[in-house]
Amino acid sequence: MTLPNATPRTGGQLVVDCLLSQGVEHVFCVPGESFLAVLDALHGTPIAVTICRQEGGATMMADAVGRLTGRPGIAMVTRGPGATNASPGIHIAEHDSVPLILFVGQVARDMKGRGAFQEMDFKAVFGTMAKWVVEIEDAARVPEIIARAFHVAMQGRPGPVVISLPEDMLTDMALAFPAGRIEPVETATSAIQLAALQELLEDARKPVLLLGGSGWTADSLLRLRGFIERFDLPVATTFRRAMLLSGDHPNYGGELGIGPNPKLRARIEAADLVLMFGTRMAEIPSQGYTLFDIPTPRQTIVHVHADTAELGRVYHPTLAIQATPDGLSRGLEALSPSRAVPWHAETRQAHADFLAWTDTAPKLPGSVQYGDIIVSLRDRLPADAIVTNGAGNYTIWVQRFLRFRSFGSQLAPVSGSMGYGLPAAVGAKRLLPERMVVCFAGDGCFLMNGQEFATAVQYGLPIIVIIVDNGMYGTIRMHQERHYPGRVSGTQLRNPDFAAYAVAFGGHGERVESTDAFLPAFERAVASGLPAIIHLIVDPEALTPGASLTTIREKALRDQADAAVGSAI
Repeated sequence: MTLPNATPRTGGQLVVDCLLSQGVEHVFCVPGESFLAVLDALHGTPIAVTICRQEGGATMMADAVGRLTGRPGIAMVTRGPGATNASPGIHIAEHDSVPLILFVGQVARDMKGRGAFQEMDFKAVFGTMAKWVVEIEDAARVPEIIARAFHVAMQGRPGPVVISLPEDMLTDMALAFPAGRIEPVETATSAIQLAALQELLEDARKPVLLLGGSGWTADSLLRLRGFIERFDLPVATTFRRAMLLSGDHPNYGGELGIGPNPKLRARIEAADLVLMFGTRMAEIPSQGYTLFDIPTPRQTIVHVHADTAELGRVYHPTLAIQATPDGLSRGLEALSPSRAVPWHAETRQAHADFLAWTDTAPKLPGSVQYGDIIVSLRDRLPADAIVTNGAGNYTIWVQRFLRFRSFGSQLAPVSGSMGYGLPAAVGAKRLLPERMVVCFAGDGCFLMNGQEFATAVQYGLPIIVIIVDNGMYGTIRMHQERHYPGRVSGTQLRNPDFAAYAVAFGGHGERVESTDAFLPAFERAVASGLPAIIHLIVDPEALTPGASLTTIREKALRDQADAAVGSAI
């Protein structure tokens, strides 16, 4: 980038100069008077500003950009309620290891500490969620601090950074210049570590690779795939990371998430060598920290992660390697088996088990067979289609039956945050307008950020939103029936006509009440060229692929009766 003229610039102009120097193309914001100087500096620049309807939506859109590019997504919000509204996106980025920078307007410096209008201590508010929280007191330091923010957001375990911008600082004049483009520091495997890994593979009889985390690229995954194929390793992806290896690949054994294939879990428990590449193995992929003994697993563990703080944090590995996905994949190119590996049949069986587990969805009550609809989309969606979702039981069907086939095709929060799918779809389509973007949302999930459908309409983003409506907070109802069967409290919903909602905003709406009606409705939604909502009416009984509401309740009642008999005896 050409540096600006050697004349003083306002703090707001310096912020934008620094974003341009980092190659930022998109900013997602809800405007506020606290950072008008930055909004003014954005005027006439190549940066596309997406005006959002709620600050949480803005940070989730920025999160989607961070996932798809590997560089920080940028959000801007105002102080006080703007900042607190933005916090769900920061929590998602922290849990999911996504690079993101949130700029927050702040009260003027001479008002701090007086309880000024919407004043907040951002270090206290975001200190447990962000990798770094900082306030820029001097306009001359804007380039220094923003450069550091890009370093922090991308290096080690990626994550969010929050930068507070005092209102009066943004109008101060300073002579300063932005830093050059920041690239993350890549850490690579050593020759000694690679030799140790090779030896462990040579000694193994039943290895398995658990693939997860962030920071992967199409190139690093291509190199990793070569390693997987040379050693013919069975591979499982961790929770909501299924896009890291195509579901069609003969080495793919499934996702280690909520309600995984019992055969996959058994395979991992029986393994003598477990390779953990990129993943932290947090609560859900570790099945509530029950999959491996803590702190020393029975299996030989090789843990590779970009952040040393994650190595040995929960599990003591036999071999710990600090390496970024790119550095790891380049090192693995040097490894090849010295003999025919003895686990070919195990790998083929792992993929066969995955296909059997995901091939046909079980039938559940109702005229809409949601699982069949997911299966029908496998052949309809392009391989590079981007699928987003938030949280809820409806996501189990997507993750089990859809099969992700390319890098960047899955945007879903491992933090289990509701309301993520729609803003993520908007952010993805804004970044990559040439790709089909499909959002799945539950009825409760959708209305947490449903207002961002207006953002899709405003910018002409023809996303397709499939709302799975069962009239309740389904996941909570499921747990409620397990623990308090028949005592429904706080989980019922009365929903609007979501198809009419779409039309009211200027989009396309469809209501679907039978399985056969879905694909024609989907095709009409695509042909409309508009942001679209397909309102899918699902029987409340159809909670998960494995159980209906009634079977969950009946089992809980039986268990309670058995427990009562046992205590009486």
